[in-house]
Amino acid sequence: MGDPNAKYQSPLTSRYASPEMAANFSNNKRFGTWRRLWYNLAVAEKQLGLGGITDLALDQMKSNVDNIDYEVANQEEKKRRHDVMAHVHAFGLVAPEAAGIIHLGATSCFVTDNADLIIFRDAMDLLIGKLVCVISDLAQFAVKHKDLPTLGFTHFQPAQLTTVGKRATLWIQELLWDLRNMKRARDDLGFRGVKGTTGTQASFLALFAGDHDKVEQLDQLVTELSGFSTCYPVCGQTYSRKIDVDFLSPLASFGATAHRIATDIRLLANLKEIEEPFEKDQIGSSAMAYKRNPMRCERICSLSRHLMVLIGDVLQTASVQWLERTLDDSANRRISIPEACLTADIVLTTMQNVVEGLVVYPKVIERRIRSELPFMATENFIMAMVTKGGDRQECHEQIRVLSHQAAAVVKQEGGDNDLIDRVRACEYFAPIKDDLDELLNPATFIGRAPQQVDNFVANHVAPALAPYSAAIATKKPAELSV
Repeated sequence: MGDPNAKYQSPLTSRYASPEMAANFSNNKRFGTWRRLWYNLAVAEKQLGLGGITDLALDQMKSNVDNIDYEVANQEEKKRRHDVMAHVHAFGLVAPEAAGIIHLGATSCFVTDNADLIIFRDAMDLLIGKLVCVISDLAQFAVKHKDLPTLGFTHFQPAQLTTVGKRATLWIQELLWDLRNMKRARDDLGFRGVKGTTGTQASFLALFAGDHDKVEQLDQLVTELSGFSTCYPVCGQTYSRKIDVDFLSPLASFGATAHRIATDIRLLANLKEIEEPFEKDQIGSSAMAYKRNPMRCERICSLSRHLMVLIGDVLQTASVQWLERTLDDSANRRISIPEACLTADIVLTTMQNVVEGLVVYPKVIERRIRSELPFMATENFIMAMVTKGGDRQECHEQIRVLSHQAAAVVKQEGGDNDLIDRVRACEYFAPIKDDLDELLNPATFIGRAPQQVDNFVANHVAPALAPYSAAIATKKPAELSV
């Protein structure tokens, strides 16, 4: 029974997730947070004058927050079929002086919901810390390659040139929106607070002999002791599951961004223009030894699809909560919300690993430009001929005929694009023969792409990352376990 390989393990934690995110959703974090909440409640109740809570009781609670006997708790839960009361019992055994006042006036959701909000906030902090590192690395990549012309694609068909760095800014812009959304969701998280069984605070009003002011003070004091500035002003037994929708929505949206970026890199890898890192001893295929499969980006796409669909769970859960509450949210939330955070964490770590090791092949990019640029440059040829006295319509017809001849060589004979050789050999174009090299310079086809990169990084990326400069400065290379 002790062999971990003898039973199913979620690959999210056993194979992919970072230690810090796995720890954030661990039993130690969850039940340790429950005990801290019970301690905060007792501290606040004593501070507001509630009798029967001794200093010794508080000392015992504080010193045993992380001293959790899971065997005792599990046995009690099996008997009582109630996880919160099982842990009340286990906590009372190691803090006997406090056994009679643990959970005083509270309902189960005081610990379960408030702990969830703490854990979700901490999870979002971890995700934001990783996201800003990805954005920072990608911004450096964009600046480094801002002047490198590359063939643009619309409909995945050759289009006008852009630059490798400019294309990267399209990815960064979406990631900046994800950062905005995640930060907003994180900052919008409040605390459920001390609300009682159906949200009326009746039990606490009874404890404080009808003193409404003290009940309100208790709510605010426990909120502040637990690290929040505000709590939700009203709730039923649980905080509204609409909060879970707001929390997961930016993660699902990020999943779409990550999938898009990873797909772009996979397409470019097929063209051999850009590749994700490939380690010296890495094997791409068990059969085809030469292969260099983009497995990291494929993993990002695979996990991002899972991340995007999890929003459906919280939407449906929020929609079917009856009146003050129903328990059909619990089992679903135990799976969907941790999995969303774990999956987003894995995607971000993998993205950072990819971006840190992106390989660009300028010669391949140059060759592809050479194969397509002659057709794109024909308008420049026409304009150059007109400036030297040529007739625009006649020039257009000459170019049309030569272009179709060159296209036939490419499509029907499998040859290289020889349009430029045909233009050079055509007496009609003699006036611009000496200008052809300049007219075909890729740098003249990229417009303001380099300037756009500089402006975007300076005016949009840098301000967005400024609050996270310490985290970015101390970041470590992203390592994948598999």
